[in-house]
Amino acid sequence: MNRPWTLASSVAGAVVVALDGTVLTVAQPRLQREVHASFAEVQWTSTAYLVAVASLLVFAGRLGDRYGQRRVFGLGMLGFGAASVGIGLAPAVGWVIGLRALQGVFGALLQPATLGMLRAAYPPDRLASPLAVRTAAIGLAAAAGPLVGGALVTGFGWRAVFFVNVLPALAFGLPALLRPGSRPAPARTTPLDLPGAVLLAVALACLVYAVTARPVSAAGLAVSAVTAALLVRHERRAASPLLPPGVIGSRAVGAALGILVAVSASLFGTLFVATYVLQRRIGLDPFHSALRSLPLAVLMVASAALCPALLRRCGARVTTAGATAALALGVLVLSGTTSTPGLGCGFALLGAGFGTVMVAATQVVVRRAEVAVAGVAGGLQQTALNVGPAVGVAGATALSAAGTGPALLTLAAVAALAVPAARALPGRADTDPAHRPPLPAPTPTDVESITHTPDDALPAGGPAPR
Repeated sequence: MNRPWTLASSVAGAVVVALDGTVLTVAQPRLQREVHASFAEVQWTSTAYLVAVASLLVFAGRLGDRYGQRRVFGLGMLGFGAASVGIGLAPAVGWVIGLRALQGVFGALLQPATLGMLRAAYPPDRLASPLAVRTAAIGLAAAAGPLVGGALVTGFGWRAVFFVNVLPALAFGLPALLRPGSRPAPARTTPLDLPGAVLLAVALACLVYAVTARPVSAAGLAVSAVTAALLVRHERRAASPLLPPGVIGSRAVGAALGILVAVSASLFGTLFVATYVLQRRIGLDPFHSALRSLPLAVLMVASAALCPALLRRCGARVTTAGATAALALGVLVLSGTTSTPGLGCGFALLGAGFGTVMVAATQVVVRRAEVAVAGVAGGLQQTALNVGPAVGVAGATALSAAGTGPALLTLAAVAALAVPAARALPGRADTDPAHRPPLPAPTPTDVESITHTPDDALPAGGPAPR
């Protein structure tokens, strides 16, 4: 597999999705006026996408494992672009909502594949660097989104923000389908767990809908809990479960996923509250509010670039614990200041913490998965990063009635509670070749299966073999 093309495709897919979400937020007020939509209908342009993408990410990852990550990535990119064109041409808000849900389906196809392709292209001990590049690109997209969206909406109208997806969709989607690469041999014979996929989709869709509804839907939470219980029962009995025990049964993977949910909930809940502080309490306009939060994007990019070196020196355990603590400290700083230097410090800590956790925790999830189930691992990571923000914003909304101070203190506590979970992540002794016993020489019968050796048997953190 061509590594530069794979990395470029992974970055492009992640950036398209990240940019699409941020520019839509800027475009929604103009969209509401021009299509004569209600506030609830405008909210559904975001909710429909979230429900669709969150419910299908893991199953989409399984499809990538079975049929090839590049095939599924190409289909997802082209479908995402086509749905974007449809939204740009939509005559009414109902069409926008329906096409946003369809866009979420294709987004679910391409997002796990961006991680699955990296896992297949890079050896485990070299994953941190491409993941850092991917995370830094997401940070740049998040920072540029409001500026790009504002310029497009002002100059060309709200429909223009969707047409920008077309060129990257064609540039990366078509080559992926025309040269799809080979499929892993185990994936071709593994049956799809359709009942498990349906149960997981219902559980996640109900959860995301419940926490994004205003007020929070108790019925949706109940249905999600019951369906999740049925899913657990089914997966324990299934011959080929949707969620492989080797992935979800790993203590380190479970801890990494939990940390991703906690820190993304804390971050996005904090940003939701901070927006009201900046614009209503301080009286800043949206542009100057974005300038105040710019240190977040800058430090997210810088910390992602530095994270591979931290992982080599300290291991995932210490790196993630320190970064999670920094994020919690950033929320505490924001809860007690409205000065420009204080806000800059708080947002910088948020960016440094989140960028580092994104690289370190994602590396644990993807690296611990074998290539044959890398898509499922990517789907779980993306699910955590979709469910976390939805829960965080819902919690921040509910807590805002008590004031922004208590809301931010609670969100800081959520991040702080994730610090002990980092103890389950691998330390430097688990990843540094100098601390590992020598591997036995392979026998002739081992040669053909060496690429399917579990990740734990491979050295990490040192130079790759030449």
